[in-house]
Amino acid sequence: MTKFTLSISWERRGEVFTDNKYSRRHEWCFDGGAVVPASSSPHVVPVPMSDASSVDPEEAFVASLSSCHMLWFLSIAAKQRFLVERYRDNPEAIMGRNVDGKVAITVVTLRPTALFGGNRIPSNEEILQMHDEAHQECFIANSVKSDVRCEPVVQSTSRSVE
Repeated sequence: MTKFTLSISWERRGEVFTDNKYSRRHEWCFDGGAVVPASSSPHVVPVPMSDASSVDPEEAFVASLSSCHMLWFLSIAAKQRFLVERYRDNPEAIMGRNVDGKVAITVVTLRPTALFGGNRIPSNEEILQMHDEAHQECFIANSVKSDVRCEPVVQSTSRSVE
C-alpha cells in the first residue's frame, strides 16, 4: 500500500465570508515542495470570487487522468524499445449529471499524440495497443466512475529522427 499526502490551505483574509462572496483562492502544497495556486472554477463560481489564473479541481482531475495515461504510455513504449520524441494531449471533460442525478464530470476524453524517432517506428496498430494498455493500467482512470475515453491521434505522429 502506498500513501500520498499533501496539504490544502485557505484563509479568509478579512472577507465577510457569511455573505458567500469570499475568495475561493487557495494553495495546494505537495510533499515534494511544489505549491500550486488553486481556486474554484470560474464556470462554477464567478470571478472575482474565483481566480481564473489558478488551477481548479476539475482541471486538476482531467490533468491527473491525462498525466497518468501519458506516464504509462511512455513506460510501455520504452519497454518496447520505441523512442518517443514528444507526447502531447489535449484532453477535455464534460460536466453533467451522473446516473445518480449528481453533478459530476461524466466524460473525460484524452486525445494524445506521440512523435517517435529513431530507427524503429511503431505502426498505428502498435500505437493504439500501447494506448489501450496505458488506459487499462492508469491508476487514476481505474479509480473513478467517470467514463474515461482515449482517442489517440495516430496519423502523422511518427518521423525518423537521427
